[in-house]
Amino acid sequence: MAKTLAGTAASWWGGRSGVQLALLGAVLLATVWLGSNTVASMERFGITPGFDFLHRPAGFEIGESVVAYAPQDSYGRALLVGLLNTVKVAAVGCVLATLLGVALGVARLSGNPLLSVLAQGYVELIRSTPLLLQLFFWSATFQALPGPRQALNPLPGIFLCNRGILLPAFAGEGTGGWVLAALALAGLLAVAGTALRRRADPGGGTLSAVAVAAVALGVPAGLLAGVLANSGLPLAVEFPELAGFNFAGGATVSPEFSAMLVGLVVNATAMISEIVRGGIQAVPSGQWEAARALGLTRGRIMRLVVLPQALRVIVPLMTSSHLNLIKNSSLAVAIGFPDLVSVINTSANQTGQVLETMAIMMGAYLTVNLAVSAAMNLYNQQLERRGRR
Repeated sequence: MAKTLAGTAASWWGGRSGVQLALLGAVLLATVWLGSNTVASMERFGITPGFDFLHRPAGFEIGESVVAYAPQDSYGRALLVGLLNTVKVAAVGCVLATLLGVALGVARLSGNPLLSVLAQGYVELIRSTPLLLQLFFWSATFQALPGPRQALNPLPGIFLCNRGILLPAFAGEGTGGWVLAALALAGLLAVAGTALRRRADPGGGTLSAVAVAAVALGVPAGLLAGVLANSGLPLAVEFPELAGFNFAGGATVSPEFSAMLVGLVVNATAMISEIVRGGIQAVPSGQWEAARALGLTRGRIMRLVVLPQALRVIVPLMTSSHLNLIKNSSLAVAIGFPDLVSVINTSANQTGQVLETMAIMMGAYLTVNLAVSAAMNLYNQQLERRGRR
């Protein structure tokens, strides 16, 4: 027994355990020394270490925010606003980049030479230029749009100008938030209902699918109608209209957010398209031939046969692309979008709490990325279990 324990310890430590212990002790001593010197230096400059500054008034403006914010609010609320702005652009960017990346990856394998060459040219152009340069380009492009009086009107109710993108919106403050919450609930119910239906009745037909759809749409719609009726909020769409030198009504997407979102999506789409192309090409050619022998069209073969198998190759790599998009959103500070990094920089400059603010920023990005990675890994595990059936 003693020999077994000794062997286990030796295998865990490896060879030269004394050297490893000495190096570990040296690292710990260096960490303590650096920490004590840092605290002493902060005290010498009159800076008290800790996170008490989060409760003090911030005293600076933030251009746009998901939640209400005023300069007299605390630094903690300011950091929350920056984090929510980062999450907003990253979440929308991941969804759009995934959809466009899949479409572009399929286009690269198209039998149409023109479409394939155009897709390849796009990929080579985007991945051969720095992302920061692309963000500068899109920022300059949105700033160069005409003024409100000469705004571009590509679609009814949508205007493009140097003040941003004007879109139709629900009338009444808070209505849009309740509608988004209802849509999110509908999506969750649809996913959960589909998973339960497949587990309870793997061969379920159209009737069970209709039941899931009815619950996923009916429950959120009923809750939304009840909330709006009790609060007196109208369920009406308001369109932007030119009033004097600016637009009134509707919703405005700022030029900074627009440039940041477009830059991230355009860059990530090129990367994801290559992942999708590689995943599709990893599916054996015999799958294509068997599907053609059954009389399926190319589109149905791609949707029903090839893509479900390619997902097992695509999803792990796409996780890295999503994480890169989230981390690349930190470049928003270069074009003036008030993301977490921008708010952190302002807070650190005003308070002098550099280490604390950097620790908050690293913890925030680590938390968001780990959450996305966990969700993608869970989906990948479901794909693997489904493939073993």
